[in-house]
Amino acid sequence: MSSKKTGYLLGVVAGAGIVTAAMAGAGMRLPAAQAETPYLIKASTAPIFAPPPGAPLSFADIFDKVSPAVVSINVTSKVDASALRRQIPGLPFDIVPRGAPDEDGEGGDNNAAPNGKGQPRLPTQQSSGSGFFISSDGYIVTNNHVVENADTIKVVLKDERELDAVVIGRDEGTDLAVIKVKGSNFTYVDFENSAKPRVGDWVIAVGNPFGLGGTATAGIISAYGRDIGETFVDYIQIDAPINRGNSGGPTFDIYGRVIGVNTAIFSPTGGSVGIGFAIPADVAETITKQLIAGGKVARGYIGATIQNFTSEMAEAQGLAGQKGAIVADLVPGGPSAKAGLQPGDVVVSVNGVTVRTSSELTREVAKARAGDVLKLDVIRDGKRRVIEVRSGTRPSEAQLAANDNRNQGGDDAGPGAVTPKNPVVAGMSLAPLDEATRRRIGLDAGVRGAVVTSLDQSSDAAAKGLRKDDVIVRAGDRDVASASDVAAAVDAAKKAGRPSILVGVHRQGRTLFLPIKVSG
Repeated sequence: MSSKKTGYLLGVVAGAGIVTAAMAGAGMRLPAAQAETPYLIKASTAPIFAPPPGAPLSFADIFDKVSPAVVSINVTSKVDASALRRQIPGLPFDIVPRGAPDEDGEGGDNNAAPNGKGQPRLPTQQSSGSGFFISSDGYIVTNNHVVENADTIKVVLKDERELDAVVIGRDEGTDLAVIKVKGSNFTYVDFENSAKPRVGDWVIAVGNPFGLGGTATAGIISAYGRDIGETFVDYIQIDAPINRGNSGGPTFDIYGRVIGVNTAIFSPTGGSVGIGFAIPADVAETITKQLIAGGKVARGYIGATIQNFTSEMAEAQGLAGQKGAIVADLVPGGPSAKAGLQPGDVVVSVNGVTVRTSSELTREVAKARAGDVLKLDVIRDGKRRVIEVRSGTRPSEAQLAANDNRNQGGDDAGPGAVTPKNPVVAGMSLAPLDEATRRRIGLDAGVRGAVVTSLDQSSDAAAKGLRKDDVIVRAGDRDVASASDVAAAVDAAKKAGRPSILVGVHRQGRTLFLPIKVSG
């Protein structure tokens, strides 16, 4: 199952404020801190978080205890030539290409081919991040984006020793990774799950910002449960300054316990503006245990593309106040398709657990193992029903992204099927699908609907982003085979006193549901 993400971008900085990776700088949750090598440090055994009154006079004692467990991570990797051509000025962060053209246009030595023959070698780039030991025998937690393309990984300890590291496992879904160095008796920290600081409590971030290893910054917890577009994590928001290179470093409470792993920041410039995000310790602990055990994380999968069922959608369907996730597309032959789930179904619970958003649905499904039966409580045509779906195994994020991009190369050019006879419904001029239109827009033979030939630019449909050659595949509670089906659904919405109608729009191999206002 995949969900559509909007709003926050990891690793990109343009003019407006966005979330950027803390390799480009910032917050990820880490395990709790320790003191003496090779022993696990437990600074407090109190089951309830009870900070001392007032602000601490100093964080020095805490830093002395935990800093030996925090490491700097230096990564060397090859530069993707196509990525260099697409690179936005100033990006990516913490990356210095070697062998790229000099100011005079001459390439560096690393860009030359051996003996001056053949294809030139790709330049290399260096990046830096942070991490921390979670065992005395060398296991280190960091961010996936710190090490995912690494050719070599060097870990620098507080005592300035430099050790080679290898990747044990990576998880793109949570942006967590585990690497390992050879050796023993390393000072390490542990994840703290029993005591949860409150919003407003002090936190300390330790890491390697801008390559300045062993840096400590302090602030407070600003919020819990932040959704920045990543499917499997509700982030902790902190205001302790975190910057480029802090990615993968730990966030500690004032007892020296790891409560999070720094992974991202919200920033208009790429630098800290006091809004950072950390992966909670409970998530980090669960994921890293799986990575150490098997090198990867297995999640449940139902083979459906989903999106949030918004309040406007609910109103359009006569379900005011209803929350959930609406099914936009199904993977042909996938678990949901086999079980009878349909586009337009609104999923409101999984195995009795209420889901209010597409992210919550994805997380509940992800908890399943392959072969588990998931009972989905869905609303279809205004009525509730239970559909049992046997879970598969979720593909990698790269595979899902490739599937999401299918059929993106369709030709949008060429004459449309515009004729005066095409009926206009809710500002959309609609025509039947014929074979010529299917070929022109690259439409699969199994897709049925009415194609948009033109739009009234003053209509809500145009304002919502519909465009020529979009295919309306569903309207209200019915599948669409012609423009008359859309018109009938609009009439039904008007008679029911609804201000809008929910339509399924198929474009470039994907379907998206949008609420479109109907005329009076």
